[in-house]
Amino acid sequence: MQSPEFDNPILHRHRGSSQETESYYVGVDVGTGSARACIIDSTGEIKALASEDIKLWHPSSYGGTHYEQSTTDIWRAVATCIRTCLSTSRVPSTSIKGIGFDATCSLAVFTSDTDEPVPVTYPDFANDGNDRNVILWLDHRALAEAEEINATRHPLLRYVGGTMSPEMEVPKVLWLQRHMPPDLFRKCKFYDLADALTHMATGTETRSFCSAVCKQGYVPVGIDGSIKGWQEDFWRTLGLGELVEEEFARIGGVDGVNGSFLSAGELVGRLSERAAKDFGLPAGIPVGSGVIDAYAGWIGTVGARVGLDPKDEESLPNDVSQAFTRLAAVAGTSTCHLAMSREPVFVPGVWGPYRDVVIPGFWMAEGGQSATGELLKHMLEKHPSYQETLKDAKATGKNIYEFLNGHLRQLASSHKAPFIGYLARHLFFYGDLWGNRSPIADPTMRGAIIGLSSDTSRDNLAITYYATMEFIALQTKQIIQTMNEAGHGIRGIFMSGSQCQNELLVELIATACEMPVVVPRYVNAAVVHGAAMLGAKAGSAGPEGKTEPLWDIMTRMSKPGNVVYSKASEAEKKLLQAKYEVFLDQCRTQREYRRKIDETLEQAELGGN
Repeated sequence: MQSPEFDNPILHRHRGSSQETESYYVGVDVGTGSARACIIDSTGEIKALASEDIKLWHPSSYGGTHYEQSTTDIWRAVATCIRTCLSTSRVPSTSIKGIGFDATCSLAVFTSDTDEPVPVTYPDFANDGNDRNVILWLDHRALAEAEEINATRHPLLRYVGGTMSPEMEVPKVLWLQRHMPPDLFRKCKFYDLADALTHMATGTETRSFCSAVCKQGYVPVGIDGSIKGWQEDFWRTLGLGELVEEEFARIGGVDGVNGSFLSAGELVGRLSERAAKDFGLPAGIPVGSGVIDAYAGWIGTVGARVGLDPKDEESLPNDVSQAFTRLAAVAGTSTCHLAMSREPVFVPGVWGPYRDVVIPGFWMAEGGQSATGELLKHMLEKHPSYQETLKDAKATGKNIYEFLNGHLRQLASSHKAPFIGYLARHLFFYGDLWGNRSPIADPTMRGAIIGLSSDTSRDNLAITYYATMEFIALQTKQIIQTMNEAGHGIRGIFMSGSQCQNELLVELIATACEMPVVVPRYVNAAVVHGAAMLGAKAGSAGPEGKTEPLWDIMTRMSKPGNVVYSKASEAEKKLLQAKYEVFLDQCRTQREYRRKIDETLEQAELGGN
């Protein structure tokens, strides 16, 4: 469906002959629950936006850790979105000059001989007619494999923050090798989902540095003596030596030998006849190298011409060095925190540094919170007053978050509280319910609450909700502080995703982190907007394939955002700082408590032998 934000006749004022000569670009974003597409013009203005739900299979068996999708279903949704955008914008298909893709960092599996989807469904791995060949990013079936990989202490792990997550591709491939019939595994080739989409669009086997370096243990040639990018000893140590055969052909090959690896938006190939027919576009349109969805959020936000100080002017120079001060916070189900640096910066518990994944020669770091939007949803839905409150929110035409924000303001007024945070002053919530991605990098971390009462009222629901937002803000501060102490120079947060529409949350983050938060113009579409910029980069390719620098495209096509500065009083700032100290204590003591119990039980077991 088309978003109402773009259902505006003014957006289509260029209908007619002028559109025949103007260049337009398509962006495709595949998220956890839906696919989206947009069309932008040469200035970056969005002309149409469409979304389509995609299927998710979550078997209740196997501990609820399995999450699967289908590239066939995803492709159907992508095609629907592109056709909808063409229809609503009335942009001639012949005016589309480039296509860019982003997707979640999920593992897609195909046969290496016939290029057909290979089901990843346990235990039979049989096709039920849905082509369930994608292990979703949040699938944690490979937790044991991730622990085994980390126990190798292989040098490449220092480029993923010291540990591989079960969300990454290598643990999932290792799990498949151990559970699939051997004959079936030998037929498999593996893609990150973004690379699978560019493969389906062009027929090429070109892979992105973004996918390979960030999620597959690829170390670019020349770093720490890397010769092929892939580290043969690493794969053999894991028992995956068969993937080393034929120069790593089943995971993309060796760059310049039997494979090709590209930075964001560089020309992968051209739209095939088959894909063109599905999309309603002419064949031959340039397709850019894809990125993981969070990186498209970085591309779609940090190039905006905005000052991070109230005294700054929007007309200040906006060269690539500006990116080194800007953290992209891509906030949806989870939140990813991305920062660029000129030189490698090693941050314990933060993935990276990754070279070449977005702009050649520069390094990216990726922190993150495993659950933010999902955490807010969970904490609300489990409260006794949720259903009644949701019903009242719908009756007023507001979503639950807007409704609760209003209720908090009324509650503060009725209690004569100096500020909203005062209402939750004695409630301390630590929210790593899904484990910690950064900076602790411990998937076994869990939540804790101090200050529970027997209150089940709507007031208590609102205060619990506020405490959850406090946790998100304070953990953002912890991640940024850890990154800056290691050598980054972050001075502003460029936020995208659904959470940046939550005024109270954005203000809390600005106050907690003591830096401005920039909310993009396309608040609902920053990620897919970034994907479209990849299409613009691919579309700029000359006869030899050389493309326009991505930063130049970003600064030209990004729109100024709204800069949110903290308006908190000194008392509110001091309270939040005190709660940060409690937050750090909760983070530390949880691990101490678990260690104490584990050691006690281990000693008891040893004593009984």
